[in-house]
Amino acid sequence: MSNHRCLGCRLANKEEKVYLVYENSLLSCILDHDPFNPGHVMILPKEHVEEGLEFNEEMNMAVMKAIQLLSKTINELYRPDGITICQNGGIFSDLTHYHMHVVPRFQGQDFAEFYIEIEEPEEPEEPFEVTAEKMRSYIGSLLEKES
Repeated sequence: MSNHRCLGCRLANKEEKVYLVYENSLLSCILDHDPFNPGHVMILPKEHVEEGLEFNEEMNMAVMKAIQLLSKTINELYRPDGITICQNGGIFSDLTHYHMHVVPRFQGQDFAEFYIEIEEPEEPEEPFEVTAEKMRSYIGSLLEKES
């Protein structure tokens, strides 16, 4: 069940302004509000879940499917040198709601910067609207090919 006091629940259920790139009945994939690079996405369950340990098999499969779709999309659109997939749990989770980051990376970037907290996010290299539309369109074409 969704918890309206939980920011993660509100983001996943689009009760806050988000840039949605993919969703299904279990989860939403949205652009990170402070992207490490264009194409940085967070995967959030629509139901309130704090830790992946709470997932049933259906949610496990949904998250893995989303990671695969997002990774294919990021590779095609942004041509990174690699993709980092990470999840911070327990006291390291800043949302108290499970979320998985899918982050395009380029050689020479120091990933330690990913964990630096800043007061005000910088303007993204690419406008969120542009990134979201490109990603939604490419994911749509991938899903069409699967049908």
